[in-house]
Amino acid sequence: MRDLPIDRAYLLDLLLRLLAVPSPTGFTDEAVNLLRAELTRLGLGYELTRRGAIRANLQGRRTSPDRAVVAHVDTLGAQVKRLKENGRLELVPIGLWSARFAEGARCTILADRKRYRGTILPLKASGHTFNEEVDTQPVGWRHVELRIDERCHNLADLLALEIHVGDAVAIDPQPEVTDTGFINSRHLDDKAGVAILLAAAKAVLEGGGELPVDCHLLITISEEVGSGASTGLHQDVAEMVTIDNGTTAPGQNSAEYGVTIAMADMTGPFDMRLTRSLLTLCREFALPHQRDVFRYYRCDSAAALEAGNDMRTALVCFGVDASHGYERIHGDALADVARLVALYMQSPPSAPA
Repeated sequence: MRDLPIDRAYLLDLLLRLLAVPSPTGFTDEAVNLLRAELTRLGLGYELTRRGAIRANLQGRRTSPDRAVVAHVDTLGAQVKRLKENGRLELVPIGLWSARFAEGARCTILADRKRYRGTILPLKASGHTFNEEVDTQPVGWRHVELRIDERCHNLADLLALEIHVGDAVAIDPQPEVTDTGFINSRHLDDKAGVAILLAAAKAVLEGGGELPVDCHLLITISEEVGSGASTGLHQDVAEMVTIDNGTTAPGQNSAEYGVTIAMADMTGPFDMRLTRSLLTLCREFALPHQRDVFRYYRCDSAAALEAGNDMRTALVCFGVDASHGYERIHGDALADVARLVALYMQSPPSAPA
């Protein structure tokens, strides 16, 4: 088992390419196709599940029982709830995120035949018209609307554009990488996790790391609405590590640097044997790390267990600030998590077969 070098330029490039592709839950085909091409370029075989998730494999000395590492490519977004008489759109969120972060967001409406650009605005958006009411109006999804960048002023105009109830709305990520190493963007949850997963796999492939058991790379497409890894796993998977964001907020122990190991989330404690094996790897290879417990959080691990999969699960995190908002992480954390994942792939199983 070796601490393999992570290609940080590759990790960042893949992350930025993923961020450029809209993929709110339910509308992930384009991002999945990008990842299929990337897996082919890496020389990794894969298959698609019936729902369109990706299951790839790194071959080990033993084929069964084996392990999996999972991340999700679906993101938060919105859907058209109603076509309004003023030519604008009422929205409902995809996933749990605040309308505070929707206000002012640039976005794309994914209609059947065409894509339209627009901006999500509070109902009272003009200070020249509403004065202090722009600050005192309520916050919530019933108090915003989508203004479309078309000559669209009434219901008939909307119908002429062939925009329909249920059309998806993809929120612009607006990524910015600073010279201090920070990455600011929406949808780091969990496109950063997917980039980490492939960067770790690339390190193993190029470094000649020998795996004790097969390691499935699972990329799910519906984690933000709760189902995630409920499907797509082979029944011989004995343990699974989820890569997702941690929350660097008051009362939490996550950080934007190093690895955050989750000890529990709202569904209960993670498997102690598997979690402690990850903590041991962090200590042995001097990976900066911290532990955290999340009150209002669930991930692909919970979905897999609730679907009846009999396996051990753990959660490793890159700690983001303002999760489910305009998020921020440091590049060092992404590289550190990728190092841990590559070490885990090479490590013995956490429990005897």
